[in-house]
Amino acid sequence: MTAGPILSLRHYRHDLIAHSHEHPQLVFGLGGRLDFEVQGHSARLDRQALMVVPAGTHHSCGSDTGSHCLVLDVPGEHWLHEQLGEHADASRRLLDRPAALGLDNRQQQLVDWLAASPVDDPLIARQGAVLLLASLNPTASALVAPSHRLPYAAFDSHIDQHAAYPLQVADLARIAGLSAARLHARFTAECAMTPMDYIRQRRLLKARQLVTQTSLPLGEIAAQVGYSSQSAFSAAMLRAFGCTPMALRRESGDNGR
Repeated sequence: MTAGPILSLRHYRHDLIAHSHEHPQLVFGLGGRLDFEVQGHSARLDRQALMVVPAGTHHSCGSDTGSHCLVLDVPGEHWLHEQLGEHADASRRLLDRPAALGLDNRQQQLVDWLAASPVDDPLIARQGAVLLLASLNPTASALVAPSHRLPYAAFDSHIDQHAAYPLQVADLARIAGLSAARLHARFTAECAMTPMDYIRQRRLLKARQLVTQTSLPLGEIAAQVGYSSQSAFSAAMLRAFGCTPMALRRESGDNGR
């Protein structure tokens, strides 16, 4: 069993961490870049990527620019069997060898949702961990080497930086070095969404962070993520998260008390 929480949000900075632990660990990239080395194999963890660290495996990590991650410390064999039942064997196979893997868009949406949830709540942490492991089990074919994926971290950085301005598919195509048509096809295959859907989702994720973590007026937040109408912004947030910006802010205030 792990001594700490099952799920935790961590921010890695310049300091190099080098250690091992007796439980398996999954590290999900949320933002920034984290340089990882596991048993002599180097990899870079960024958004929409996953690092698998098996139990007892020596590993080191550090970040020159800072990296924000969601970390799942798997409690142990008994916990896996108790929580996942017949699906535990698939998780064991995933956790038995070090690997740097890519997530599809639906898996990343689950990671983002959990990262925005109160993971210090034991029930949410436990159920969230089970959902994460279950989402990885049947989709081994969707876990691909990050080098073969689209440059999502670069996309996210560009969208975040220019969220207030009109953004086009051509902007992302230029970053990826692809034609707009080829980029559209790649997005559909990897994410089951169009590039414009991806831009819209990223803007709304940025908006949710501003709504819940700052006291900026909602009209100003709407403008910062490219909405000239606050009513259109509220409708988009309701469709995306099932909650208006005002209700999201009220809920985050309640959780903080």
